[in-house]
Amino acid sequence: MLFFAGSHWVLSHPLRKAFIKSLGLNGFLAVYSMIALIALALVALAHDRAPAGPLLWDSYAALPWLIGSLLSFVATALLLASFSRNPALAPRHMNGLSTALPQGVFKVTRHPMMFAIALWGVSHVVIAPSLRSLLLNGGLAAMAVAGARAQDAKFYALYGKEWRIWARRSPFWPNLRHLGGLGWAWGGALIIWGLVTALHWLLAGIPAGPWRFFEM
Repeated sequence: MLFFAGSHWVLSHPLRKAFIKSLGLNGFLAVYSMIALIALALVALAHDRAPAGPLLWDSYAALPWLIGSLLSFVATALLLASFSRNPALAPRHMNGLSTALPQGVFKVTRHPMMFAIALWGVSHVVIAPSLRSLLLNGGLAAMAVAGARAQDAKFYALYGKEWRIWARRSPFWPNLRHLGGLGWAWGGALIIWGLVTALHWLLAGIPAGPWRFFEM
């Protein structure tokens, strides 16, 4: 996890300009993606080989299952909504950003993708409260929040006024009062969340999300 998080941060920030200058943008993205995939594969392998260890609580009880399911469902909705007109993903959306009023998911947070990953990580710590889960899923959650802070710092430096004004209008920490404004993302999340949790049961043998009712 340290290698995964460290390589991600080093390539995203200190070495980004140097790599783009020497390899070009496409070359940099290819190297970045390759290292990220290798690091993620190593994390998955280490998690699989690590002893399961004792659980801090009965993660199959109703309350942890309900909390974990709710968090993962909200994370799915945030992730889907984050692909629509997200200035953090496409620099072209930075033009005139200071004059824009946040709509939809950006009333919740200006970093919906990062907080989707963070909520997904927390949800899996809740339903798998072991040391190896804390290192993997807790590490991903911490990395996502730290990555959102690092993105803010980078965008303040690159876009100055545009990002500063946007940051005053769109909150960093999720504002739960505006979750209802995600609109279509809730419907898409219901379908994708249902499919992913079904695959979780079929491939891992553990009924997740709504499928736990069918196993009872």
